[in-house]
Amino acid sequence: MRNRISNVLWGLFFILIGVGFAGNVFFDWNFHLFFEGWWTLFIIIPCFISMVQNGFRAASTIGFIIGVLLLSYYYVDLGFSTWELVVPAILIFIGLRIMFRNSFHRKNLYEQNVNMNDGGANGPTYAGAANGSTFTGGARQDYNAIFSSNRIRITDTFIGASLNAVFGSVVLDLRDAKIPGNIEISAQAIFGGIDIYAPAGVKVKINNVPIFGGVSNRTANNNDPSASIIYLNSTCMFGGIDIK
Repeated sequence: MRNRISNVLWGLFFILIGVGFAGNVFFDWNFHLFFEGWWTLFIIIPCFISMVQNGFRAASTIGFIIGVLLLSYYYVDLGFSTWELVVPAILIFIGLRIMFRNSFHRKNLYEQNVNMNDGGANGPTYAGAANGSTFTGGARQDYNAIFSSNRIRITDTFIGASLNAVFGSVVLDLRDAKIPGNIEISAQAIFGGIDIYAPAGVKVKINNVPIFGGVSNRTANNNDPSASIIYLNSTCMFGGIDIK
């Protein structure tokens, strides 16, 4: 459903541009695509569509706020430069997201396959686990690096995690970890970087929202249909994720 909404929004964006140029031909409109601050749309529109599709994720929401502030610089006279509000806006949003983490979360594209359900006394059950197995070993962990670095090495059972690198770096070493089934890693790289060392014998599938950033997957191709899958749901804003 969210993918359909995203396609509709992108379609409307191009239709409006086409109508504007057609209006110049037939009705002598004064439509200009390159207005003052037009470049900020390359930040605002992808971030807005990502918010509609994936919820209020840190990177997309911060990108949207930055884009709006930069665009308002050209049209709103507040007696001060809105450029000066960019860093405070980022810090305020990061603080709110840390305080109300669950309120900003929306299920990812792949969560219908890897979401953890209550398994009662036997521990959490994974909808995407092979043969409907039940696994124990605790809940998903959050690993953050805000203006810092954080290195994590997992040597026991790994059931997924949330990684956030904001003006910092996170290294997640899973080479000795035990992957019990299909799991999910949610990652946000905002002016920072994330390195993930995947264990051998697993597949990696990526769902990334790139905002002046991206994901590099260097893991070897695995054609084994029974192999466990690591689903990476990520947003990269002026940052990157490297899977090795």
